[in-house]
This record gives sequence, C-alpha cells and structure tokens, in this order.
Amino acid sequence: MASSVAIQGGVGFPARTATLPALPGLPKLPGLPTVLVVIGLALVPWMGVLAASGEWSWVGLDVLEAAGLISTGLLLRRGDGRAAVTAGATAALLLTDAWFDVMTSHGAELSQAWLLALLLELPIAALCARLALRAR
Repeated sequence: MASSVAIQGGVGFPARTATLPALPGLPKLPGLPTVLVVIGLALVPWMGVLAASGEWSWVGLDVLEAAGLISTGLLLRRGDGRAAVTAGATAALLLTDAWFDVMTSHGAELSQAWLLALLLELPIAALCARLALRAR
C-alpha cells in the first residue's frame, strides 16, 4: 500500500500529489509497530524522573527519541514509506544518547550507562537502522 502526499504549489509551480512507496523488503513482524509505540510511551515516566532531577537536556533528547519511536510505529502500522525517515532519525538519536550516556558517566553510573547502551539503546537503534534501510 503506497501513501500519497499533497505538495503545495508555489509561484510558478503547480500543486501536485507525490506517491511514496510502500514498505518493500520489510520483514513481516506484525507486532513490531506496537512494540515501537510501547517503547516510546515507556520513555515518558523516565522523562519525569529526569525532569525531577533537573536533567533537562536529557529530557529533550528522550522526548525526541519517544516521538521518533511512536511515529515510526504508527507509520509502520499504516504501511507508510515515510517510516524509513523517522526510523533513520530515531536510530541516530539513540546512538547519540548511548554515546553521551557512556562518555559523560563516571563510577557506578558508567556501568549502568554501558548496560543500558548494550541492552536497550544500541539494539533498538540497530532495529531502526534496519527499518530505515529496508529497501536495499
């Protein structure tokens, strides 16, 4: 199922409709969209913990990650080809989060940062990267 997008015309350019491709090459994982949405929603309580401790820059990054995961899941559910764009951006955000968590942590926090990076952030980033590159 392809998606259509209306493109507004401007001076000297007529309005038109572009058709985005469906999701070729994507493995049939019917629960994947729901899993991505649930992971995105699971970040919300964590953002509250970060906000309560005054870690506003991390809250901002997690808001973007949650938005990326939720939008990717919803677009996948619709079979919308734009899921590749949100998946790629989300993969980059998750890699950035893992990198800065590990590089800015010390002592016991460093072990926790590595654990979260290896068990959550990097695998989810790899999944999102695979979704973004699915047509290749």
